[in-house]
Amino acid sequence: MRYRIAILTLAILPGLVSAQKSSTQKGDWPMFLHDLAGTRYSPLDQINTGNVAQLTKAWFYAFNREGKKIKGLSPTELFQEITPIVVNGVMYLPAGDRVVALDPETGKEIWTYEVDGGLASFRGVAYWPGDRDNPPRIIFTTARKMMALNARTGKVDPGFGREGEVPLEVAYDGAPTIYKNLLLIGTNFYGPGERHINPALDQAGGQLGDVHGYDVRTGKALWEFHTIARPGEPGNETWLKPDSWKNRTGNNVWAFALTVDEQRGILYLPVSGPGANFYGGDRPGNNLFGNTLVAVDAQTGKLKWYFQTVRHELWDYNLPPAPSLIDITKDGKKIPALVQVGKSGYMFILDRVTGKPVFGVEDRPVAQGNVPGEWYAKTQPFPLKPPPISRVSFTKDDLVTAADTTPEHAQACKELWDKVGGLYNGGPFTPFLYHEDGKESQASLVFPGFTGGANWGGTAIDPKLGYIFVNTKDAPAVGWMVKNPKYTPDNTEGLEPYIRSGPRGMGNFSAAVRDPSGRSLGSLPCFKPPWGRMIAVNAATGDFAWEVPLGISDILPPEKQHTGATNTAGASATAGGLVFVGSTSDRRFRAFDSRTGKEIWVTKLDHVATAIPMTYLGKNGKQYVAIVAAAGGGDPATEGLVVYALP
Repeated sequence: MRYRIAILTLAILPGLVSAQKSSTQKGDWPMFLHDLAGTRYSPLDQINTGNVAQLTKAWFYAFNREGKKIKGLSPTELFQEITPIVVNGVMYLPAGDRVVALDPETGKEIWTYEVDGGLASFRGVAYWPGDRDNPPRIIFTTARKMMALNARTGKVDPGFGREGEVPLEVAYDGAPTIYKNLLLIGTNFYGPGERHINPALDQAGGQLGDVHGYDVRTGKALWEFHTIARPGEPGNETWLKPDSWKNRTGNNVWAFALTVDEQRGILYLPVSGPGANFYGGDRPGNNLFGNTLVAVDAQTGKLKWYFQTVRHELWDYNLPPAPSLIDITKDGKKIPALVQVGKSGYMFILDRVTGKPVFGVEDRPVAQGNVPGEWYAKTQPFPLKPPPISRVSFTKDDLVTAADTTPEHAQACKELWDKVGGLYNGGPFTPFLYHEDGKESQASLVFPGFTGGANWGGTAIDPKLGYIFVNTKDAPAVGWMVKNPKYTPDNTEGLEPYIRSGPRGMGNFSAAVRDPSGRSLGSLPCFKPPWGRMIAVNAATGDFAWEVPLGISDILPPEKQHTGATNTAGASATAGGLVFVGSTSDRRFRAFDSRTGKEIWVTKLDHVATAIPMTYLGKNGKQYVAIVAAAGGGDPATEGLVVYALP
């Protein structure tokens, strides 16, 4: 490891000193989700609905250095989901194979720490203010370890772990969450063929997605929570086949940051699904804590309650984002609540102390599949409010028409539908059906597909307005289940006997849009728009306050372009009455009026911004808005952090 310090003007030094002596300021963005409640809400209002249209680019920080190649990966594979933090006049963020501290008013480097032979997190870092015996720290994950840097100098802090490093049993790419004396992290997916750094854990099994709490001062492990319930633990009875919980991949917590109820000391864990994603015949039962929001005591890791959003995962509907916390006044009573979304296309509003639904949840029968030996949940939980936040069913009447896009595109979609004899959809939680011959007969059309719905971007909150903001997309999956040709009963690679396949050329059920000469301009979905939405939910009633298309399709005629677009990363909100969101495949960065949903500012980016935006107050008293745009091709030199301000 090595570090490099850039010498700047003395104007920056007060910010470095204050990082040691003072707490965070009102205008800071001190952690990945802004706060432990995960609201992504800033109290700043200098930029507001009256002047946001005047925003212009203030500065840019490029991630890519000329001639620098990292592990043979292209830049678009590295810098996709970073949200910087700003604490006491200094900005901190990972940038490929380094972590940097920047002057938040100019983007000039204060210090740079380079990670030899690997990458820093491609999502974010955490700040700890230090104490009498330890300096303020920047803590981040890289590969299979956590590291701590001195926030003032960028040097490794040897007081953390062993010479600034703490090994991790399973890698985690998110930003660590710091609560009091605790350092809390999730776990990435643990794939077939991987092994723990401690071989004894592989032999024990069942620890693949376990979550840990550490001492933020020393890096010492304090507790662990078993995300796959073991014998004697609540939920183990939901693994109906004896020992099917053992040596199991999955049930990891890959949220980019975690949320905590500070007042009550409750940590919320959005647990992903058990592998494999599309076959579960070897694990009959609901498989707790798969696809479950789990509440634990932050100090001890002890279970407090849980709420399962999907039973017996067969769709890759894992639970990517941490919940956002909000207080709701309902029927004259104040309820401490939380909001959990996921890939299944639903929003669950729960009492965050008890886990009970605020507006009710109903078990409803769902379509059953025919994969030999598979176990299907007869019912799934459906929230009574709010309504689905993305498309969850489909009929032939939902096919796109010439009025929606173009006559040629609509015709191509109809031909695609007819080619396979129509597509099967049995409503929410449509299963992938088994086809023994594997021919292009009727396939399942599943809404949402593998990427949601809502994805890791999750929700933002305006606590004063009482609105929950979420951006979603309609992106289906098409396919069926077939025998796995590589499977043998005595295999040791964890291969499942049945795997998902699908008709050639069907993809995610889209077709080409062509110009008058027949040249393809790109592909668009074969179902009616909008294909992406920005939604505001009134938390007090559970109803939509507003919903608008999010994103455009440039390749369509101007009068038809407002279709919405695919999107992944989430939004942020401010006291200026604004909701900022990038994320869309059309390479735009937008601001909406948080009360009405009216789009009141938009700018074109050089790349797709698959990251959550943030805002902060500079030492000069000026408010800035920043977003990372670094995906979707284009010139690598223009990939990086883009920062805006009023003229």
